[in-house]
Amino acid sequence: GNPELPTAVNITWSSINFKTILQWQPKPSGYLYTVEIHGQTTDTKKKCILAAETECDVTDVLRNVKETYTAHVLSVTSSGTDNFEEPPFAVSEKFTPYSRTVLGKPEIQNYMQKGSKLSVVFQDPLTPYTFPNGSFQSVRDIFQDDLEYKLYYWKDQSSGKKAATTKSHTFEVSVDSTKNYCFYIQGVIPSRRENHIGQESMVLCTSIGRTILDEYGAEVFIIAAVIAIAIITLAIVLSVILCKRKKAKAAREKEPLNGV
Repeated sequence: GNPELPTAVNITWSSINFKTILQWQPKPSGYLYTVEIHGQTTDTKKKCILAAETECDVTDVLRNVKETYTAHVLSVTSSGTDNFEEPPFAVSEKFTPYSRTVLGKPEIQNYMQKGSKLSVVFQDPLTPYTFPNGSFQSVRDIFQDDLEYKLYYWKDQSSGKKAATTKSHTFEVSVDSTKNYCFYIQGVIPSRRENHIGQESMVLCTSIGRTILDEYGAEVFIIAAVIAIAIITLAIVLSVILCKRKKAKAAREKEPLNGV
């Protein structure tokens, strides 16, 4: 190889819902990079050939998600390489998409609190991979029975959380019918030793029977009561003043005119 060309360092894999990006350093100057993906049982595939960037989307060559891969980041001249010389390269750590990709955020489609039941319907995150008909595969299509979801829920303005688990797309849990609840969902792969908990969905809250007291607390009622008392007091004072003025005016009108 060409000993004068520097090799890549800090090679890392970043993968969410099986979309996988390879990144490294440094920015090339006077040379370029080519990435080779080596599988244990699959043919070597080249990506980002003669690239000046320091990242490469390798999603489409990792379709066998249970395969273990390594990436070779080759440092090459702008003219490429010939068949007689192997360019200098650096090797990444091993990467298995099935065990390393991060589960993305589930999408909550619908939720309802009716009486003492909270129902939540959600959708699996999609992957970049497609079925023959062109529709995208979800993470459930790939993980199947290895995938489950957890619902974390709690009374609004409370810190005590409860959890429920499902392998379907719905949750139905018992709640206090007089209280509002907040919740979020995240995917879980119990078979993984590491990285088994996915990203959290957005937090949503129900609004059944929500009152100003629920929203702002007792302080609002104290302030409102003080204002109401002040208004009532002012109204009484004004009424008394007006009444006295009317009586005084009536008394003046009954007095005989001077000099008559």
